[in-house]
Amino acid sequence: MTKFLLSVHVLAAILAVGSITVAASMFPRYALRALGGGGEGEGEGAGEPSGDRAAGIAALLHRVCRAYAVAGVAVPVFGIATAVQLGVLTDAWLIASLILTTIAAGLLALVILPRQEALLDRAADPSDRADGARRATARLAMLTGIFNVLWATVTVLMIVRPGSTTGA
Repeated sequence: MTKFLLSVHVLAAILAVGSITVAASMFPRYALRALGGGGEGEGEGAGEPSGDRAAGIAALLHRVCRAYAVAGVAVPVFGIATAVQLGVLTDAWLIASLILTTIAAGLLALVILPRQEALLDRAADPSDRADGARRATARLAMLTGIFNVLWATVTVLMIVRPGSTTGA
C-alpha cells in the first residue's frame, strides 16, 4: 500500500505541480504582450503572437493553472497518507514540507490566480491595457518565482529528508 500511495503522490506532484509551475511561469510574458506592453522589436514578425493571440494564450495558461491547482490537492493528501504509512508524520522534514506546501498553495490560490485573472480582465478592456502593465506582470513573475522556489525546496526536502534514517 505504501508504494501505491507514494507512486500516486509523486505522479500527482509531477503532473499537477509541474504543470502549474510551467504555465504560471509563462503567463506573465503573454499577459504583458496582451496588454500591449511587449516593447519595441517584439512584434509578430519577431515570432511573438499578436495582442489578441497573446490574450488567448494567457487565458489558456490561467485555465491550466486553475485546473491543475484543484488536481494538486492530491499531492498533500497522498503525501500525508504515505507519511502515515511510513510512520514519519512527526518528522521535522515532513512538517517543514507541509508548512512550505501550505504557503505555496496559499500563494497560488490567494495571490497568483487572482492576479492572473485581474490581468486577463485588464487585457479584455482596451481602455485599461498599458498603464502599469510591465510593473503588474513583473510582480506576478516574481510571485510565481517564489511559488516555484517553495516547490523546489519541498522537492529537495522530500529527497534528502534531513534526520531520516533512510535519507541521503
